[in-house]
Amino acid sequence: MENKRFLLKNTGYLDPQKVPKATALGYDPKRDEAPIVLASGKGAIAEQIIALAKANGIPIREDPLLAEALAGVNLGDPIPPELYALVAEVLAYIYRVEQKLK
Repeated sequence: MENKRFLLKNTGYLDPQKVPKATALGYDPKRDEAPIVLASGKGAIAEQIIALAKANGIPIREDPLLAEALAGVNLGDPIPPELYALVAEVLAYIYRVEQKLK
């Protein structure tokens, strides 16, 4: 699998104030041991991250629980080991969708 970038978003499902949150991840299996947090934010910043992902054709998946769990990870840090399985499911889904589009 080549270098992948994708975005997880939460459009307020877990947030009583309905504040959108977004976390962008990137993964290069040749360089990274785990996916890395590339961008993260809430409110207007989340909306900008989502708009940039859409403009650049980056896959977006709405996963409120995972987006919420990743919201606390610092930029440039790998995802925590306890989230590996969930993020691997997202990567596998993106890979299958991309293969169908080819």
